[in-house]
Amino acid sequence: MAKIYWFTGQPGAGKTVLGKKLVEFLGTEKRNWRSNVFHVDGDNLRELTINKNYTKEGRIQNIRNAQMIAEYVYKNGCDVVVTLVSPYLEIREEFKQRIGNDLYEFYVHTSKKRERDEFKVDDYEAPTQKFMDVDTTKDNPIQSFTKIIHYLSEQ
Repeated sequence: MAKIYWFTGQPGAGKTVLGKKLVEFLGTEKRNWRSNVFHVDGDNLRELTINKNYTKEGRIQNIRNAQMIAEYVYKNGCDVVVTLVSPYLEIREEFKQRIGNDLYEFYVHTSKKRERDEFKVDDYEAPTQKFMDVDTTKDNPIQSFTKIIHYLSEQ
C-alpha cells in the first residue's frame, strides 16, 4: 500500500536532503516491490508557480498544490515524499485526517544558524500530534536518516 512521507520545517533545516535519501531508499529497498516513488519538493514546486507570491496566501496555495499532487500520486499506488516548509498546522492536520494512517509527518528543525535563515517563515506552526521530531542540530544527515528508518520500521 502506498504511503505519503511529509517533511515539514523551516528552510535550511534538512528536509530536502532527508527526503531525497528516503526517495532513494524506498526505490531500492528489496521489501518495496513498488519502485514508484515520487518526490514533491517546495523549491521545485515554487519554480513552477507563475506568481512568485511569498505572502501567506501564496504559501497556502503552494501547500494545497503539493497536497493535491501528493494525494493524486498516492491514490494511484505510488509512495510520495514531500519536502515543503508548509508552515500552517491547520492545513497539515486537515490533510493528515484525509489521508489517515498512510501519512507520516516529519518535523525537521535545527537551532544552527543556516545560510537560508533569511527565508525563515515567521508564522511557522510546529506539529503537535502524530509526527516524528527530527532535530538536525547535532545529528548529521546519515544519523537523522537512520532515526527516520527506525521510526518507520516501528510503525
